[in-house]
Amino acid sequence: MAMAFKMATTGMWVTDECKNSFMEMKWKKVHRYIVFKIDEKSRLVTVDKVGGPGESYDDLTASLPIDDCRYAVFDFDFVTVDNCRKSKLFFIAWSPAASRIRAKMLYATSKDGLRRVLDGISYEVQATDPTEMGIDVIKHKAN
Repeated sequence: MAMAFKMATTGMWVTDECKNSFMEMKWKKVHRYIVFKIDEKSRLVTVDKVGGPGESYDDLTASLPIDDCRYAVFDFDFVTVDNCRKSKLFFIAWSPAASRIRAKMLYATSKDGLRRVLDGISYEVQATDPTEMGIDVIKHKAN
């Protein structure tokens, strides 16, 4: 039986698939990114898209709709100044200007509940257009 984690503040539920996909990304490195969406009718946060380990940050940004909100988690690999390979998990709250007011409100009020379920996020980025979540923003936060 599928389980879901209730987010008390909004009445939203996060599906097991969300948590399981995130754990696979965090521990097994099988996903480069995960895009989550809210189904307003069922009040469920579900997995919208998963990017394989060979996909890039550009693939993630290209998969976000220009007129609707989403959440995303990106596994950013980088090399530190002292030549150590590191990985940081980024949570991205995508809320483009063209999305509906209701969607913006729903995503804004549900974000913290999803973040609590996804344990191990290093950084958060909130973006209303692609420039606010460019790879330079990610690199700057990671260093």
